[in-house]
Amino acid sequence: MLLEHLGNKLQAIAAQSLTRVLRVAETAAAPLQQVRSADGQSRELLMFCSNDYLGLADHPQLADAMVEGVRLYGAGSGASHLISGHSRAHDELEHALAAWVAPEIPNAQALFFCTGYMANLAVLSALGDAGAEIFSEALNHASLIDGIKLSKASVQRYAHGDVAALEALLRASRSRIKLIVTDAVFSMDGDLARLPELLACAQAHDAWLIVDDAHGFGVLGPQGRGTLAHFQLRSERLILIGTLGKAAGVAGAFVAAHPTITQYLLQAARPYIFTTAAPPALAHALLRSLALMASDEGEARRAHLLRLQARLRLGVAALLAAHPALPWQLLASDTPIQPLVVGDNATVMRLSAQLEQLGLRVPGIRPPTVPAGTARLRITLCASHSEADIDRLLQALASVVAEQQSETLIEQGIA
Repeated sequence: MLLEHLGNKLQAIAAQSLTRVLRVAETAAAPLQQVRSADGQSRELLMFCSNDYLGLADHPQLADAMVEGVRLYGAGSGASHLISGHSRAHDELEHALAAWVAPEIPNAQALFFCTGYMANLAVLSALGDAGAEIFSEALNHASLIDGIKLSKASVQRYAHGDVAALEALLRASRSRIKLIVTDAVFSMDGDLARLPELLACAQAHDAWLIVDDAHGFGVLGPQGRGTLAHFQLRSERLILIGTLGKAAGVAGAFVAAHPTITQYLLQAARPYIFTTAAPPALAHALLRSLALMASDEGEARRAHLLRLQARLRLGVAALLAAHPALPWQLLASDTPIQPLVVGDNATVMRLSAQLEQLGLRVPGIRPPTVPAGTARLRITLCASHSEADIDRLLQALASVVAEQQSETLIEQGIA
């Protein structure tokens, strides 16, 4: 009965063009990567799907730091943080991260987590007590939503970017504890939350602002310190969650906040307490990653990334202007996430497959990750891309458009 039930569900997923397929990366994360598809074929693809925004994942200094960390601390941590798994490398990393965000969160302390998903589950489930009220942005990441589901708090959802609606909800709230929860950079749209206005709401209504800066950390702000620094915010009411497996190029995540909050998480956050600590070698490598991000090299990589973003946007704008009947839309974004909305699921997956035939990997993103009718190519840029890589992508998109138009003419009996 179970297998029949699941088989029927799989068929329903396939009928909506929503089937997900696992691929195997056979080489390091880089613009050119050897990838094995589900049919067993392996080929080199130009990748526009990585979140390795600064191109640090295969940086030689990080690889050397990881090896050095293994030699110093071994392969694994051996236990949870609170038993014996919290190494000197973990401790040094937490202090470095606290110092990193100190200009935005005075007197901050930081806790290191294995993944951003675990950090979000930890913060929301621990702070969302009965009697608390959570105000959640409509486009929040699944990990924030799942953390909210694990909480005991009541939940209010406000429309994407609608600060006025949020303020009305806060004004009507009678809860003792109010938690505003938002992504800093929205992972499927590439736009930024209106953090200055959200913080003003928090201050006016005795609330706390929880910010997941997964896609801004390392990319935005001076020295890549993130979206809070980009907006020059400063407040003890900020609770920051940052991911270390994207722009930082390694793995893990952190929570930085007022010491009372982090100490409470240490006592009550189950995803922190009841899991084996990440290998100390990761923390050791992340210390080097922070130094790279803050260095002149990090600044140069961010500047190059901005140039690539501008080149892509100009090229796509020209393509769309040349084909005004094409129902595509490049969403406004000042980040490495450049979403090209196509429309329905089948069309975006066909487009992604056509690009792959041309040697480029640009994934199609479908519901429930994005709203129905807004399936898109999620184009992500890395500082390790070249201008020639951007031009190759633009040429491939133009080629696919020409192919589609030719097929349409044939179907209409014109060609």
